[in-house]
Amino acid sequence: MRELATLSFVVDAANVLLLGPPGVGKTHLAVGLAIRAIEPGLGAYFVRAHDLLEDLGRARAEHRLVRRPRVYPAPKVLIIDEFGVWPYDRLAATALFTLISARYERGSIVLTSNKGFAEWGEVLGDAVIATAILDRLLHHSHVLNIRGESYRLARRSAPACSARLNPDRR
Repeated sequence: MRELATLSFVVDAANVLLLGPPGVGKTHLAVGLAIRAIEPGLGAYFVRAHDLLEDLGRARAEHRLVRRPRVYPAPKVLIIDEFGVWPYDRLAATALFTLISARYERGSIVLTSNKGFAEWGEVLGDAVIATAILDRLLHHSHVLNIRGESYRLARRSAPACSARLNPDRR
C-alpha cells in the first residue's frame, strides 16, 4: 500500500485490484488511493460496479453508448467498487469490456471485488468476455488479496436484540 500511495501506478497507467471477502477494507483502501490522486490534481472518479453497468445499459438503450463511455475514461483513476456482488448479463459484460478497453494503458482502474478471477465468467455471464477483461486489467496491475474477518462484524459490540422473551411474564 505504501508503494501504491506514491501513485507510481497512475503514472504507469497500471491497475489495482483489491480482492477479498466483505468487510476487510477494500473500498476504504480504494477511496484512500482516490484521495491521494486528487491531492496533486489528478482526476479520480468513484462508481459502484452495479451503478456503472446500469448507466452504460441506459446509454445503450438510449442509443448514446458511443458518447457515454467518454465520461469514464477521462479521470486518471477510475474506482470501480463492489464488482461481482451482482451478476450481469452479456450486454453489461460487453459494455464493461468496452470501457476497460478504452482505458487500457491510458488510465488506471482501481477495482474492488469479493470474487476470485475464476468466478468472473459466471458473474459476467460469458467466460470469453471475462477472460478478455482480465487480460487487459492484469497486464499492468497490482493485485492485493486481502484476507481476514470483517471489520464491521468485529466492531459489533453486542447483538441488536439480546432481551429474552418470556410469554408467561405480563
